[in-house]
Amino acid sequence: MTYLRLTLMLGLASVAVAADVESVAPAAVRELALEPARLEFSGPGDRRRVLVLGVTEGGERIDLTKEAEFNTHQAASLVGTGLLRGESPGSGVVTVEARGFSAELPFETARGDSTRRVSFIRDVMPVLNKVGCTGGPCHGSAKGKNGFKLSLRGYDPVFDYKALLYDLSGRRFNRADPARSLMLTKPSQEVAHGGGLRLENGSQYYETILTWIEQNAPFGAPESDSVVSLEILPKEIFMHSPGRDHRVIVVAQYRDGSTRDVTAEAVIASSNTETVKVSDNVVSGLRSGESTLLFRYEGKFAAIPVTVLNPRTGFEWSALPQNNYIDELVDTKLRRLKIQPSPLAPDDAFLRRVSLDLTGKLPEPDEVYQFLADGSADKRARKIDELIGSPEFVDYWTLKWGDLLRSNRKFLSDKGMWGFREWIRGSVETNKPYDIFVRELLTSKGSSFANPAANFYRVARDPKEAMETATQLFLGVRMVCAQCHDHPFERWTQNQYYEMAAFFSAVGVRPGFQSGEEIVYLKRSDNQIEHPVDGRLVEPRYLVAVADAPSIVDQHDQRDSLVGWLTSKQNPFFAMAIANRVFSYFLGRGIIDPVDDIRASNPPINPDLLAALTKDVTANDFDLQHLMRTILNSRVYQSSVETNVWNEGDAFNFSHFMPRRLSAEQLVEGIALATGSDFALEGVPEDFTATQSPDPHAGMGGFLDLFGRPQRETACECERKAEMSLPQTMNLVNGPTLADAIADPGGRIASLVLRGTDDRDLVEELYLTTLSRRPTAAEYDLAITHLAGPGGRTAAAQDLMWALLNSNAFLFNR
Repeated sequence: MTYLRLTLMLGLASVAVAADVESVAPAAVRELALEPARLEFSGPGDRRRVLVLGVTEGGERIDLTKEAEFNTHQAASLVGTGLLRGESPGSGVVTVEARGFSAELPFETARGDSTRRVSFIRDVMPVLNKVGCTGGPCHGSAKGKNGFKLSLRGYDPVFDYKALLYDLSGRRFNRADPARSLMLTKPSQEVAHGGGLRLENGSQYYETILTWIEQNAPFGAPESDSVVSLEILPKEIFMHSPGRDHRVIVVAQYRDGSTRDVTAEAVIASSNTETVKVSDNVVSGLRSGESTLLFRYEGKFAAIPVTVLNPRTGFEWSALPQNNYIDELVDTKLRRLKIQPSPLAPDDAFLRRVSLDLTGKLPEPDEVYQFLADGSADKRARKIDELIGSPEFVDYWTLKWGDLLRSNRKFLSDKGMWGFREWIRGSVETNKPYDIFVRELLTSKGSSFANPAANFYRVARDPKEAMETATQLFLGVRMVCAQCHDHPFERWTQNQYYEMAAFFSAVGVRPGFQSGEEIVYLKRSDNQIEHPVDGRLVEPRYLVAVADAPSIVDQHDQRDSLVGWLTSKQNPFFAMAIANRVFSYFLGRGIIDPVDDIRASNPPINPDLLAALTKDVTANDFDLQHLMRTILNSRVYQSSVETNVWNEGDAFNFSHFMPRRLSAEQLVEGIALATGSDFALEGVPEDFTATQSPDPHAGMGGFLDLFGRPQRETACECERKAEMSLPQTMNLVNGPTLADAIADPGGRIASLVLRGTDDRDLVEELYLTTLSRRPTAAEYDLAITHLAGPGGRTAAAQDLMWALLNSNAFLFNR
């Protein structure tokens, strides 16, 4: 078949980020504000930072710390930009001046504890982490460096302390002459050091370690010297234009109630380096957009949002209809960010979108006609109700849950896979409450044929894998990194990893009596698991405290306790994780994204919206169909892909619909409808369609795999690929799948031509079956002219179909 590349007005709406216009000068300052408003030094020598902020008439807070003048007091001195040091016990006031305004900073310097010793936990470990000794490229690597190993990022201070003091018979210390200790001479390069210069001789960090050695290297007391939390100032950074800087302060809170300014030692990173960069403790806005500042210090994490507004002038908020709380909460943020949302999508675009998102299929032409002819105000809500719960809906959401639960004959055998699929399908069809669905999975036991939910443990056979799967799927928490060491990006510890895995330690899987059958059973009466570091037996313990969680009593099967805690409405993760996941299915990204990586260093883009969705889930007893209706009826979901000058650069705040490539199954279903040609799937009944595919072994010449069908090897959403690639493009342009379907002698084009359908009706049907809309006047003229060309009507119609199926308007859900 020879194809003519038609010029069609079907291009994908541009989502490119517009270049920032030139930054504007800050508005005049009307007063000064200080953060914190008061300083309390723990004793002479203690250092604390202060931010000097200029408040403008519009309420903007500009960082003036660098240009501010400090009139200090004898009990406190200025030792750096915004950095003061307590000099002697007492209290006083420091006067701060900037841009013709002044503010007073009261302070108090405590006497301090003259007997307090420098400890490894509180003082030395932070230095080792800061200068990079415990980093992956250095001694924190899996095998260490040059025979010396430390724990990665200092997650195990006991191990590191022993390594420094006792390895190689303690040769890294010289107690008789502390300054000659290898721990000092190597990083200061008095002795050759492969890691280069890490400590300047005489620097504050050098003196800290020297004093510690002189005091006979005490470890410290974990009950008082351990960090419990971090406080960040300010709580949010809001820049009204790019090109501005803002400092931050990090204060560590210790178990004994004391605090310390640890800004210099904390690791600070930006989640979006194109918008915001960080150098030391200075945050710079590079261009309009949003980022999150991530703070890490001694195993504790914190995050604050940073917003850089578009400096374009002339923004005026134009209110759009709000259908429910989703619209209200999205609009609240958009208005603050000076982003104007897009209006509703046209009816035909909405119908195509909601059909794909709920059933994985395009609407039939008659369905499009009827929907466009319906003039009632509630037709969109009625269409949503019609699609939710339909057989096609059940098939499509069975497919999605089958992906996540790894329903795969590779793990389950043919009979086991089909049984598990039917159990999932029944749960979707009856709208089983989500908490009951999860309970049945996690407490399942017995024959995998008689109780198909037990197939969960045929895939996740090991206690550790069962725990990792359960937490990632149902809490959105990835625990895998904590198996070998404390989590590098979250608060989860190695101990917590094994405490959670212990809930599954009594579960065993053994062969059954039938071929392919397996039995899930309790192999022993205790629920303990061995810790890999010291070999002790670890008892089950919940990941976080939940008020109404059942007590973990000594019983045969601790999974009942676990599920009571997991599915509690008070659990801070369970309802939030599913609300976020379902929201992502319809809006293209989660409020927390990725949806199965919820952590402090990956905060929600709209916390209020996520909290409201979570509350909705629990208030309606985990009814997922109710949640879907709420999301789909919102203006946010129904908004147009078309952008305006205020939202064309927004890809995060749901100000317009974000186009996304059709999934592999949606693509096959769409091609089948458009061409009228059925695709045969291997290993399934003849009448099965792509969305009814039970597992990745239902073949179709590799087409589904090429377009990102997951292999169901992991429980991660990331297994399904949604990007476009060159091999995919070449397959669509030159591959046999599309070409054979278009040329099918029993297909749509052959049928239309044989029936003698006139040109206008033929063109309209091809548009309706591919793009779910009528062609525009220009598209009619172009297509009809092409049909009258010299190549023949059938070939011309095939050309038109080929061009439509290769257009962005077909390949993307818009």
